Amino acid sequence: MNLRNRARWTLPKQHDHDSEKTMLRCHRFITLCLFIVAVQPVAAEEYAATSVDMAVRQVSEHVYYVEGEAGIATDNEGFISNAGFVITGDGVVIFDALGTPSLANTLLNKIRELTDQPIRKVILSHYHADHIYGLQVFEDLGVEISAPEGAQKYLQSEAAKERLEERQFSLEPWVNENTRLVLPDVTVSKSSTFKMGDVTFTINYMGKAHSDGDLSMLVEPDRVLFSGDIIFEGRVPFVGNADTKNWLETLTRLETGGLTALIPGHGAASTEPAETIALTRAYLAYLREVMGAAVDDFTPFDEAYAEADWSRFENLPAFEAGNRINAYQVYLSMEAELLAQ
Repeated sequence: MNLRNRARWTLPKQHDHDSEKTMLRCHRFITLCLFIVAVQPVAAEEYAATSVDMAVRQVSEHVYYVEGEAGIATDNEGFISNAGFVITGDGVVIFDALGTPSLANTLLNKIRELTDQPIRKVILSHYHADHIYGLQVFEDLGVEISAPEGAQKYLQSEAAKERLEERQFSLEPWVNENTRLVLPDVTVSKSSTFKMGDVTFTINYMGKAHSDGDLSMLVEPDRVLFSGDIIFEGRVPFVGNADTKNWLETLTRLETGGLTALIPGHGAASTEPAETIALTRAYLAYLREVMGAAVDDFTPFDEAYAEADWSRFENLPAFEAGNRINAYQVYLSMEAELLAQ
């Protein structure tokens, strides 16, 4: 008989019984702890620290947002777009995920300073790099991600792969070899409404406008609209491969009556939504007017661009970096529209 067994047999019978009960309780406790660890989502990795000033601004009782700096995609450690969140009483809904995992992790920490409610949903306005590279932070926490139809088309494209590779270079270490493209859990192809706590959310599907698919989100009873990138405030919009015809029509249809605030995809929140929309609408309309006339008259792009009067927009942030590219994209798209007639 070994010492362990000998010790056990020399114990009084009652003590032996209590010991077994204690051991059973310990076993159950350890099993429970292991189960909790297994099912409780945790962050998968550490993210490079950011030095940007990410100030949280409260817009209404439930709605908050952070505002990126006006600039090109690699400025300000990638913090050039907005994201927002809504604290409902029964969980948190986030709108857009920012342009790096590091920025999203900073946003997560900012939310945790305000509430310990679980983050239940991330709603993506569209799949452009400055809004999506932070998604993995929330995916790792088990948060449901919703995005507009068109997201899959982007994610499966060579452009998405090439863009990520470029940002892994230009935004390193905040975007690096561990940064990944994240598929949505829910694909949105029509408008819908859901309720969480005492807050009602209306998700408006707008189809192809600024991107291959765009969403906005109305928060009630606050009457605050997250517009995504169909609206840029105080800066030149990024056009890219946008359908500017549908984009303009979408802005015309957008209901702004009764809104207390509008939070654009870029720029400061506005309490005068109609005025905020006017700048984006005027810019897109002028691009289509000038480039459309050039296409109709077979005027070469360089000549048309040089002759255009850009004085209304030339002092806006991102004009130097983006305007000529925007104009050329619209020129090409309007050539395609003409050929399709």
